[in-house]
Amino acid sequence: MAQWQTLSRRIDAVAPSATLAVDSKAKAMKAQGMNVISFGAGEPNFPTPDHIVQAAARACLDPRNHRYTPTAGLPQLKQAIADKTLRDSGYQIDPDQVVVTNGGKQAVYETFQILLNPGDEVIIPAPYWTSYPQMVLLAGGRPVPVLSGADQGYIPSLEQLEAARTERTRAIILNLPANPTGAIWDAGLVAAVDRWAIEHQIWVISDEIYEHLTYQGAHTPYPGALVPQVRDQLIVVNGVAKTYAMTGWRVGWLVAPLPVAQAAAKLQGHMTSNVANVSQQAALAALTGGLEDVEAMRSAFALRRRAIVDALNAMEGVTCPEPLGAFYAFADVTGLLNRPVGPQGTVCATSGELAEVILEQIQVAAVPGEAFGAPGCLRFSYALADDDLAEGMRRLGAWVSA
Repeated sequence: MAQWQTLSRRIDAVAPSATLAVDSKAKAMKAQGMNVISFGAGEPNFPTPDHIVQAAARACLDPRNHRYTPTAGLPQLKQAIADKTLRDSGYQIDPDQVVVTNGGKQAVYETFQILLNPGDEVIIPAPYWTSYPQMVLLAGGRPVPVLSGADQGYIPSLEQLEAARTERTRAIILNLPANPTGAIWDAGLVAAVDRWAIEHQIWVISDEIYEHLTYQGAHTPYPGALVPQVRDQLIVVNGVAKTYAMTGWRVGWLVAPLPVAQAAAKLQGHMTSNVANVSQQAALAALTGGLEDVEAMRSAFALRRRAIVDALNAMEGVTCPEPLGAFYAFADVTGLLNRPVGPQGTVCATSGELAEVILEQIQVAAVPGEAFGAPGCLRFSYALADDDLAEGMRRLGAWVSA
């Protein structure tokens, strides 16, 4: 490439999405006829509930949905998001605080673009969703990971967070339930983080995309409900993708203080304009249609969760804390590293190498912990068919014990 054709330093500094890379490789291998079991992408294997699909089909036939909507979203969808916030989170917001985005990922991206100046720091509890640090970098900020291991249940202490704070700390991002670990923080810890953020004038970004996927009586702790005073510096990001099996519909949102919401709409007006009208109508049907289908999916995930955690913990050299939310099992595999494993006696120095080996040797795809700021781990999504889950765990267990 000629000198004048070089790309920006900004994009060169950003790593590709590891979860999408694993999913793409697994799909490519399947296309070649290989029987790959993929635990990679966080995508429910259920179809979108029928009443949502039917609403979208009707919307396609209505010429009103062939036009632009307001950049911040359909007014009736914004109202539904406000109603949903009251129903689920327990506090009232104004629809003008809502900006509908092209998936929850765009909501997170816009949030960092709005909040950060060059050199501003964002505390990111680790293991973290792989895109958080990259989005901070794209906004000119500095990600500050705070790692807590399996021995802590992947939950940091307030003391660890405080140790990471500097005069440049601008925000902290919480993801509860968490991707990749499924961890849910105690409400007391979330409230303490709220008060700490208020004291030090730090924005709290709450990613609540997995809020309805909880197990064993656990509940999502909502920062805005636990400490109402934090709402002046709270940005909530969410969407329909995980709850309603709507990953491909690309509808998310952010809820923020009015000046932040207005800034997000301004930014989005120059990026993507509005979300597709038909997708917004589908999201409206989802949010106003009750949670019965969600409960059925959650019950299925609960059974898979139990099966995969038991299977992983039965493997020598593997430890998997019990996830209380989302649909991921995050296994510590340090016991499989730096020693011969598998029928070929392969020695892997990192979890990244281990992920490559098990994909090549037994056609099982998992995402290495390096992608989540937690080397020595593998993430397994259990949002796949029961038979595939059982077969994938059987292959892995046999490979580890060979």
